[in-house]
Amino acid sequence: MFLQNHWYAVAWDHEIAQKPFARTICGEDIVFYRKPDRSLVALEDVCPHRLLPLSEGRVEGEHIVCGYHGLTLDCTGSCVRMPQQDNLTQKKLVKAYPIAERHRFVWVWIGDAKAADEDLIPDLHWCSDPKWAFDGSTYHINCDYRLLIDNLMDLTHETYVHPTSIGQEEITEAPIETAADMENKTATVSRWMYNIDPPPFWSTNLKSTEKCDRWQICNFSLPANVMIDVGVALAGTGAPEGDRSHGVTGIVVDLMTPETETSTWYHWGMARDFEIHDQGLTLRIRNAQGAVFAEDEVVLEKQQQKMLELPDRRLANFAIDAGGVAARRIIDAELAKQQKPKTVDKAA
Repeated sequence: MFLQNHWYAVAWDHEIAQKPFARTICGEDIVFYRKPDRSLVALEDVCPHRLLPLSEGRVEGEHIVCGYHGLTLDCTGSCVRMPQQDNLTQKKLVKAYPIAERHRFVWVWIGDAKAADEDLIPDLHWCSDPKWAFDGSTYHINCDYRLLIDNLMDLTHETYVHPTSIGQEEITEAPIETAADMENKTATVSRWMYNIDPPPFWSTNLKSTEKCDRWQICNFSLPANVMIDVGVALAGTGAPEGDRSHGVTGIVVDLMTPETETSTWYHWGMARDFEIHDQGLTLRIRNAQGAVFAEDEVVLEKQQQKMLELPDRRLANFAIDAGGVAARRIIDAELAKQQKPKTVDKAA
């Protein structure tokens, strides 16, 4: 069920230091660390000697040392030292993964290492552009990563799950437009609300309780990323036509990294183009956003629990689910390609 040959967000850049950092990505146990020059290493998290996780050991210089008997591996997964062993094999004993650092995140390539291309890392330019402010965090959620995608591609739930922060009745009343691009493997859901009262979160950031125009534009891309263009502007000042100068804009960054079939590393944050030098505001927005997503966590984990209890039941899809359905079709199409056996050229 996991898409191969994609970059997945592992952690925030500050989380990985010169000590072992363990994380399971798409069912694969991986240990990460930094070398003295701050470059990154990603190896299969198992010592080939007695199968203790390497993450239980320590980092010495550029190498990782098993905490059981001292077997030492370099960044390629080759053994460079073993006590009482002089004739060391030059073969790679554990798998090494392509790894990169970009847009405040560390990324690992799951799949064929020869196909890894850093140009394929998702474009999150808002997260590192000095014209934007950005921060966020990570939640470990016990649910299928696709349930998170469903949640983010249908923001109707905000009215009911987040009524005291970003939810309001107008969300359920406003029409949505859904577009799926199977060729480029993306899906978009757009919703505009006109001449409405801003909900608490947005009135605080707009510094106004006047009527506003509000937008939510959800963009899905593979393997499991959703960027949501959100904001409010004073009503009638031109935001629907492209002039957002009388409002505030945010990009909600959502990176879903599957851990197992029923657990996900959910990396989230919000970039904004207003008051970008106010660090206090950055932290307040991060904390507010974290509280909102904590409410989603409760719903998603209970949903997953019920799905496990009732394996014969299927999710029902209604009009509001069009974005999530489109995203799942794109994922399913890629999984089908991945599972198709390769044909052998008999003439070769």
